Amino acid sequence: MTASTTTTPGIGTPVRSAAAFALLGTVQATLIFTLAALAVPLPGIGREFALDRSQLILLSAAYGLTFAGLLLLGGRLADRYGGRRALTAGLLVFAAASAAAPFAPGYEWLLAGRFAQGVGAALIAPAAMNVLRTASGSPAAYGRAMATWGGLSVLGATAGNLGSGIISALLSWRWSFAVPLLVAGAALALAPRLLPATPPGAGRSLDLPGAVLATGGITLASYGLVLTDARPWTSPAVLVPLAAGVALFTAFLFAERRSRDPLLPPRFVLDRGRATGLAAIALTAAGTSMTFILLSIHLQQGRGYSELGTSAAFTPFAVALLAAGRAAGPLIARYGAPRVTATGLATGAAGLALLATTGLGATPYAYGLLPGLVLLPAGAALSFAGAAVLATGGVPDRQTGLAGGVLNTAMELGPTVLLAALLTLGGDAVSLAATAGAFVALSRVTAATAALTGREARKAREHAH
Repeated sequence: MTASTTTTPGIGTPVRSAAAFALLGTVQATLIFTLAALAVPLPGIGREFALDRSQLILLSAAYGLTFAGLLLLGGRLADRYGGRRALTAGLLVFAAASAAAPFAPGYEWLLAGRFAQGVGAALIAPAAMNVLRTASGSPAAYGRAMATWGGLSVLGATAGNLGSGIISALLSWRWSFAVPLLVAGAALALAPRLLPATPPGAGRSLDLPGAVLATGGITLASYGLVLTDARPWTSPAVLVPLAAGVALFTAFLFAERRSRDPLLPPRFVLDRGRATGLAAIALTAAGTSMTFILLSIHLQQGRGYSELGTSAAFTPFAVALLAAGRAAGPLIARYGAPRVTATGLATGAAGLALLATTGLGATPYAYGLLPGLVLLPAGAALSFAGAAVLATGGVPDRQTGLAGGVLNTAMELGPTVLLAALLTLGGDAVSLAATAGAFVALSRVTAATAALTGREARKAREHAH
């Protein structure tokens, strides 16, 4: 069987090879694994380096800040210079940072390593989707691939939270960097053999003014929101970067309207289905991240769990996620991405509501935490899969890097912007309940989108006949 006719297991997508999809998917999951890799061992790192709360927060957020801030530029670089070339450059940066970070003698070195990892990831994520589009061969095949791609990120986050606890308990938190280093090294070695060459986009500019404004706006605003966990909203440390970030991003939006070749065409994100998908990705990422953060703290500080015990408590989360992820592709093929996304959001809302009411007290694990830890990931897997199809549907080849950048930006900003806002609403139970309410509201919007899309499709068929 030739590479061009191989079928990717589990989704029936004719990509250039099953190994190519597996390689790209592993890289994507590893990017999100790296985002969560310091979540459980963070208190231990704080004790080792004598860090205060604000330093721990910045260390936790550093990777996501550069990742999210540079994604739009990373998407443009992939579209202009070719996905495989941009992927290789990103992997080199990511591997170098992952090799240096575990040898950190202090806070500053480790912080710089996390920032550098985010720079590499911002090149890798959109480039991987650019290469995947070329490998898929057709828009329909690419859509089926995205149904699986959407679940890889939440799978990576789950693996990061579980794996970081196990690694830090058995070895050291420093060994958590071995995973991204090994994956990046393997990808660099295998990419020339397994991944198709992707042509550069002729005549495309980099839109450097737009890139500077977008990166500065997203990074500064995200940094200000991250600090709200340790400082009041009215403090200068929060208000100054937040206001500067909003001003820069507003300037970016005005500049894009006047640019001949904008970094982010306004119409790209105003598409009804794409906007709904991006909102679902951001909210689902925020909800799952909140659950890991709040329950990790609750289990270790409130119930006296060890790092290893905390990881074990989340095992049902991973099992439910995998099971729902396998079912997502066939469900999307049968019922459509909007309906699956709406169902996933509603299911995730039920899980969050259960965790808010029974998960944070002294209720036994079996019926206090377990039901929510099954329903939430099942819903998240469906939501991510359907939303990824919505967010990337109908994108022309020359904008696949842009689509990858926008999708991953939503995924990164969800745990940063929405999470920071939701955590300021009150206690942990209130935050979980409010997030459940947001899931329900967006589920209804997505269901309405599905109904409207269905009516438009029927009218189009009737008009054709």
